Parts: sequence; C-alpha cells; structure tokens
Amino acid sequence: MNRNILYIEDHPDNMTLIRRVLSAGSYNLIEAKTGWQGIHIAETQDVDMILLDINLPDIDGYEVAQRLRNSENPKLARVPIIAVTANAMRGDAIRILGAGCDYYISKPIDIHELLEKIEMYTKDRVILRTQS
Repeated sequence: MNRNILYIEDHPDNMTLIRRVLSAGSYNLIEAKTGWQGIHIAETQDVDMILLDINLPDIDGYEVAQRLRNSENPKLARVPIIAVTANAMRGDAIRILGAGCDYYISKPIDIHELLEKIEMYTKDRVILRTQS
C-alpha cells in the first residue's frame, strides 16, 4: 500500500527533488506550498507522514508543527513530522524537536537518510491503516 507523504515546501527545486525521489517508491506525494495550506491538507486528508520545511512564506515550520500537534484532530498527534531545514545548528535542532517534530534532516537533503527515516516512521502506520 502506498504511503501518503505530505511535503510542505515553498521552494520549487526542493519540491521537484522530493517528487522525483518519492515517485520511484511506493509513495503518494501530497504537496503544499504554504504552512496554512499544509495544515489544511493534514487536517482533511489521510497522511502517513509530514515533511516540513522550517522557512515558509506565511508561518514558519515551528508554528505549523505546534498547530498540528495541538489540533483537535487526534490523528495529527501521532503523524510523524520530519523537519527539512537549512538551520541545523544545535539550538535549531532543540527548537525543531520542541515544536513537535519527530526528526529533522539538514539541507542539502541526504536522500538515503530521508528514505530510511520515511520507511522507519511510516512502516507501522501503513500496517495499521490496512488493518482498519
């Protein structure tokens, strides 16, 4: 069964890279260009994971992660969120994880690390979804 991955990213080159990488696997990429659009999609569609850029044009990824974790939709409390960021200093990592993200990946993106984390964080979610 395909995994539904929501990628919230405003930069077209980054979106194109992830689109190419995920299209080679069993992934359905759902794209959002702003934080608010990403929140709306996450609340209305069935997503197995969220990839989240921290530097977005409307609200930053920290606020997006916090809003998703505090949503009235209980499924969003358990959806894995991986931040994708150019800000990879120690203080940034603490802030990213404190906002509710499960993991973070630095830009430029290490594709092998990304695919490994997607597999790790979504494997059980897909099994549960197919059983329900």
